[in-house]
Parts: sequence; structure tokens; C-alpha cells
Amino acid sequence: MSIKAAKANDRTGEADLHGRPAAKMHRRGACPALAAPMPTGDGLLVRLRPTGGALTLSQFASLARSAAAHGNGILEITARGNLQIRGLRAETVGQLAVDIDAAGITVPEGPAIETSPLHGIDPKEISDPAAIEMALRVALHDLLASPRLAPKLSLIIDGGGSFGLSALSADIRIVAQFGADWLVAINGDGETAMPVAIGPAEAAISAVGEILSLLATLGQGRRARDIDMTLLRARFPAMDGIQFISSRAAVMPLAGSHRLDDGKIILGVRPEFGQMRASDLIALLDLAKARGATTIRLAPGRGFFLVGISADAVPAMQAAAARHGFTCQSGENTEHIAACAGAGACGSAFYETRTLARRLIAAAPALFDGSLTLHLSGCAKGCAHARPALTLTGSAEGYGLILNGLAADQPDERIAGGRIDFAIERLARSIEDNKDAGESTAACLTRLGAIGVSKALRQE
Repeated sequence: MSIKAAKANDRTGEADLHGRPAAKMHRRGACPALAAPMPTGDGLLVRLRPTGGALTLSQFASLARSAAAHGNGILEITARGNLQIRGLRAETVGQLAVDIDAAGITVPEGPAIETSPLHGIDPKEISDPAAIEMALRVALHDLLASPRLAPKLSLIIDGGGSFGLSALSADIRIVAQFGADWLVAINGDGETAMPVAIGPAEAAISAVGEILSLLATLGQGRRARDIDMTLLRARFPAMDGIQFISSRAAVMPLAGSHRLDDGKIILGVRPEFGQMRASDLIALLDLAKARGATTIRLAPGRGFFLVGISADAVPAMQAAAARHGFTCQSGENTEHIAACAGAGACGSAFYETRTLARRLIAAAPALFDGSLTLHLSGCAKGCAHARPALTLTGSAEGYGLILNGLAADQPDERIAGGRIDFAIERLARSIEDNKDAGESTAACLTRLGAIGVSKALRQE
């Protein structure tokens, strides 16, 4: 959604109690863009993705200042690398939009198109996805703006390289191939998506247009998984003949210092659990600018890359980042925890998620072998993680433990509030006692099942 469109939407909305134009509210489950922020427990939430997922340091600092002035000063980076600003009010969303315009930040209209975070600077990249994104937005402008498309329709343009997007799932994937071709696939990640077309950029864009047109014809809210195979083959008769080897290519870890082949130094930074205070972010950006950084790239995994830091400044930046609540080291246990804003930041939450996360890291190291995600959800909405995980959901009665599911699912075990530390320690001990040689925590939990876990938690 462009800023101008957001302003126009504000002008047509209802006035608030003070006679000012109120932002149009968005239903839960849709993407909360500037024109349609989503109500949450701590006010309104706006999610945005600047063009190419790139910002100058000054632009990022301007966003942080605006988040503090018009929201509650909390910014988040999502698992897909998009930026969220929390705690807004109906009368301040338009002011945020004005600040974004003033900073020269462009937020394209239509669904977010995610691109490889190091596009254009990664020497291992096969093709730069930024050019095809621009061409796609021009050629398919009307289709992308169609109100009949699902609000959370996801498109990925993966140029490959050191930090590709093969692990991210999407409705539509456009993936660079050696030889200047692009593969178009639907409904899945680099392993599971179904190829439907392959060819040069123009052919790939045309294929995306066919898919968008088909989705719009099927009706509002339909996703790629809803497309009937007969209809798909009618549009893409050559799809079954595509020779393609699916893959989930290993990617460079986000956090840490990385020297690219051309000598560029980038520093991967992760806010703790993907959430940061505006004041901490501004302080970090000021330090980074003084040490040569020029731009940031938002990245999947709830973090961002600082581009241009001199090699000799990296240790000082890593230490400074830690002081402000960021990590620049890979392998941290926090990488495996998806935590929502929690009590104290969100009125819907029943417990302080980040406080509990720190206790669990200390008390239950067996949970953090990298084989699973621990989802700490302050309530049943599950804002921080939309996929099945080992989940602790908060409620007025305490906690619900879900072994492999969503925050809204029926708990496998209910835990009273005062027993949560004891229960998690018991769970970790049961995993250590029952794990076979070479077995992962996720596999052990699956083998134990709800009955085995329940038995472990109830032991005194």
C-alpha cells in the first residue's frame, strides 16, 4: 500500500471522537497495512515492507522515532523479514504515514513481494530479483491491486546466493535458474512447491499474471492451494514436463559477521525475539553509521543486515549490539523461540513471554537443539508464529502446552500458572532421559506423544 493510498483511505474513513479521520480497521488474519491497521491488545499494528526490504540507516532511524512518537515505541521484524510498528492509535496512523513519506520510504501497493535480502550485493546470487520485482509490479499492477486477491497472498522472488529464500513457503515463487531463466512454482517452499512454468523474465511474469488472474476468478480469499489441478493444467499445459530438482538450499546464518566474496562486510543483527525498543534501535544505528554502515536489509528470521561496516569495527559493534538487546552471534538459543509481545506490552497477553523465555533457556537447555521452534504465545491468537510448533499458550487459568500445533489448538496438557517452571524442567528432564542416541528433541517429543509428556509433567 502506498503512502498516498493510505492517506486517501484515511480521508474516506469515519472520524474519531476528536473529529479527526480514523484509519480503516482491518480484520484479524489479513495483512495490517498502513491503510488498514489491525487492532491488537496494545493498540493498532501496522506491517510494512519497504521496496526491496532495504532502508538507509537514516530512514530506519526515522521509522523508529515515528514509532515512538505515534505508537508505543515497539518495533518488530517478523519471521518473513517484514517490519511491524505497534501501539498506534486511529488518529496517529496517518501521522505515521506522513513521516514515512517525509523520510523518502516507498511502500509498494498490493501484496508484499519478498526478495532475497542481499539482492544486488551478493556475488553468489544467480540473478538480481529487484529488477524482476519492478517489472512485475509494472506489468501486473492492476492484478496485484485486485480486491479479489487474498489479503495474505504471498509472493517470493528468490535470486539465490548466500541467503536465498528456499526455506520460506509462498503462494507464488519465482526462482532464479542458471542460464537466465526463472522458475515459477506455487504453494510451498523450495522443496514442496509445484513448478508450473520456466523461462526468461518476461515469460515468468506472464505466468505469474495467469496465476493471479486464476486466483481472482476463483473468488476473494482463495490461495494457491485452492487451485484445482485441472484448471492449473489448462493454463499451463507444459507444467508436467518441467525438469526441476527441488531443494532446501543451506543458507548463511543471519546473525554474525559475514565477508562476501567481493570483500564487503555485512553484520547480521537479531533483536531479541524479533522485538526492539525504538530508543535501542536508534542508539544501535547511530553507532553503526559512525562505523561506516550505509544501509540495512530486512531479513527472514526476525533480523536485519547492516551493510558496509569496516572489518575492524565488527567486534565493537557486536559488543554494542549486545548492550542494546541485539545479538550478532549465530547459534543463540533465542533463535529457536518465537515470542509475542507478551503481558506488559499487549493487553491480550496473560504472561510475560520474554521473561519466561529467558527462564526456559536457563532451565531447559534440552529444548534448544535446533530441531524445533518453541512458540510462547501470551494468548490464543498466536500472533508470533503461524505454523505448528511446541507451543505454550497463556490463559486466565494458566498455560496450555501444545506439542505440535497452533496457539488456538486444544492443549495436550494444562499447567497452572505457578507450576510452569517445574513443568518445563520436568519436560526437559524427560527428553534427556528418553532421547535415543542421535535423536533430536523434536523426534523424541513425537515418540513420547501426549501420553508420555503428560506422565512426565505429572510426576512429583
